[in-house]
Amino acid sequence: MAHVDKRVSEFLDMLASKDPTPGGGSGAALGGALAAALVSMVCNLTIGKKGYEDAEEQMRDILAQSEALRAELPELLEADTQVYGRVMAAYRLPRKTDEDKAARRHAIQEALREASEVPLAIADRCAQVVDLALPAAEHGNNWAVSDAGVGALLAEACMHAALLNVSINMASIQDAEYVDDLRERMTALTASREETKARVLELVHGKIGA
Repeated sequence: MAHVDKRVSEFLDMLASKDPTPGGGSGAALGGALAAALVSMVCNLTIGKKGYEDAEEQMRDILAQSEALRAELPELLEADTQVYGRVMAAYRLPRKTDEDKAARRHAIQEALREASEVPLAIADRCAQVVDLALPAAEHGNNWAVSDAGVGALLAEACMHAALLNVSINMASIQDAEYVDDLRERMTALTASREETKARVLELVHGKIGA
């Protein structure tokens, strides 16, 4: 059974166990999916509601995007678990001969690359959820604005969490050019999201009068 098909309690038990998978990347993907679901909820509580007719088209567009992310992030959760398993398998390869050692080094490097790309993709999708939370908070149903704020907070935290998994794999990658590329992509993801999250929270607090 896929991890995402398990009960929440089962998944949490697996996450807490001594088994290294699922781990932090999978947790970040699940958190990102929860954040996307909250943005979707704000949209669904706005579409068709009296007083929000002017926002309906925009809310439908945001909903389509948040639902696509809500579907994709659980798939990335599974992918993260699988790629980490391949890293572990690569480290267990034989190293008796020089040929064995060379093959093992190559396999480890390839697995580490893959294990960096998946959490980077998770971080990217979480960053997209942060972006969607802003118009959801601005134009969505005022009674659900706090949920847009929770979505922004959760998505931004999960973005950073996923990037930690990129960093830990990146530390063992020997291709300096590839590592520099990863760093640039990570910086691009985080560059404006703190500001976006802050703007969402400003809107939330303004609308709820807190």
